[in-house]
Amino acid sequence: MKIAIATDNGQVCAHFGRAPQFTFVTIENNEVIEKEVLSNPGHTVGSIPEFVNKNNASCMIAGGMGMRAVQFFKQYGIDVIMGVQGSINEVIKKVIDGTLKGGESLCSPGGGKGFGVEKIHTDADDEHPHHH
Repeated sequence: MKIAIATDNGQVCAHFGRAPQFTFVTIENNEVIEKEVLSNPGHTVGSIPEFVNKNNASCMIAGGMGMRAVQFFKQYGIDVIMGVQGSINEVIKKVIDGTLKGGESLCSPGGGKGFGVEKIHTDADDEHPHHH
């Protein structure tokens, strides 16, 4: 299993899109076999879910995100756990022992939303078509 965690100074970032880095953690047999910290590729609509998908993570952990972002992650088949706080190492431990609990988004929605967001088309739209 590979997870992605929105990261700011070793802590879970409250808003995934404004996170300076993302920590990618590969867990096998309840042990961390790889941990890589990558810089945020830039917060444009759909770019971070695409980045997380390209890095093969199946779960995104963050303090919070808007519903549009959650939908982008779902298009890639990536689970989202938000409402998470604490150090990256504490979060990894909770993932391994099965005690990580999500909750309400810790950021206010709409802060980074731009005009015409619903018109933006990403690769995920082609890979996972959906009908409105």
